[in-house]
Amino acid sequence: MIDRYWIAFFVALSLLVGAFDASAGDFDPIYRVCTEQCEKTGCVGERCFANCKVPSDGASLDGPWYMQEPLYLQWKHWDCQSDCRYHCMVDREKEKAALGHGPVKYHGKWPFVRVYGIQEPVSVALSALNLAMHFHGWVSFFILLNYKLPLKEDKKPYYDYTFFWNIYGFLSMNSWFWSAAFHSRDVDVTERLDYSSAVALLGYSLILAIIRSFSVTKEAAQVMVSAPLIAFVTTHILYLNNYQLDYGWNMKVCVVMAVAQLLIWAVWAGVTRHPSRLKLWVVVLGGGLAMLLEIYDFPPYEGFVDAHALWHATTIPLTYIWWSFIKDDAEFRTSSLLKKAK
Repeated sequence: MIDRYWIAFFVALSLLVGAFDASAGDFDPIYRVCTEQCEKTGCVGERCFANCKVPSDGASLDGPWYMQEPLYLQWKHWDCQSDCRYHCMVDREKEKAALGHGPVKYHGKWPFVRVYGIQEPVSVALSALNLAMHFHGWVSFFILLNYKLPLKEDKKPYYDYTFFWNIYGFLSMNSWFWSAAFHSRDVDVTERLDYSSAVALLGYSLILAIIRSFSVTKEAAQVMVSAPLIAFVTTHILYLNNYQLDYGWNMKVCVVMAVAQLLIWAVWAGVTRHPSRLKLWVVVLGGGLAMLLEIYDFPPYEGFVDAHALWHATTIPLTYIWWSFIKDDAEFRTSSLLKKAK
C-alpha cells in the first residue's frame, strides 16, 4: 500500500524536476542532426528501419486493417521516430563514453538498453514481481477469511473491512500491471493508464486509511467518508485524461493524499495497542527510507538498473509485510468481535 503512495508522489515530482532540467540530451546538436536525418532517410549509420520506409508516391505501407499484424504483435515494434531516437541516443552515448563523459537524459529518460523491444526490462520485471506479491497477499487474505477463521451463520467473515481490502487488492494489482506496461512501452496510452491507476489506488487507500484507523464500521458513515473522496479522485482522473495531463497539479494532488494517509497510519500506529503495529511501522518507515532512491537519481548501470528500478525492488518486501499486517488485523478484529459476541 505504502509503496504506491511513494510511486504517485515521486513520479510526479520527477516529472516536475524533469521539466526544469529539460533533458540535456535533447539539445545535443549531434543527437538532433542524427534524428532529423534518420527520419528522412530511415537509417542511422548502416542500420535502416522498415518503419521509416515510405514509397515515392507517399502512400502508406501499412495496408488495410485486416492485413496488419494483431496489436499484441505490433506491441514489440517501434515507430520511425522512436527507432531513430533510440539508435541515435545509443550511438551518441558511446561517443561520449569514449571521451570520458557520463550519460544524460533524453526526452526525460535515462538511456536504457532495450531487451526484445522492452524499454526498461528491469523495472518491468520488478513491477511484475510487485504485482505477484499483491496477488499472493490477496489470495492468502481470502483463504484466511473464508477457510481458516470462523464465519457467521450466513457464511460471511466476521472481519468488518473484508470488502475494502478486496477492492484494495484489485486496485493494487491493476496499478502494478499498468506500471509494467508503462515501463515496457512509454507511449501516451500507457502513461495515462499508469498515472490514472496509481491515482485511483492512492485515493482509495486514503479512504481505507480513514475508515480503518478511525474504526468506521457503520455503512452510512463509510459512505460519508468515501463519497466526497471518490468524487474528487474521479474528477481528477477525468481532468488528466480529457482536459490536460498537468504534471504539476497531479503532483500536488498526490502529495496531499499521500502525506494525509501516511500521517493517519503513523499516528494510529503510535496510539493503538494493535498486536501487529510494529509491522505497520516497518512499512511506513521503510517506505520513507526507500524514497531516498528516488531523490538520489542516477543513470542506469550498464543501461539496465537505475535508482527507480532499485526503488521498485524495495517495495517487494514492504508489500509482503503490509499484507502480513492486513491478515494479522483480520485475525485480531475477528477475535475481538467473537469475544464481544459471547
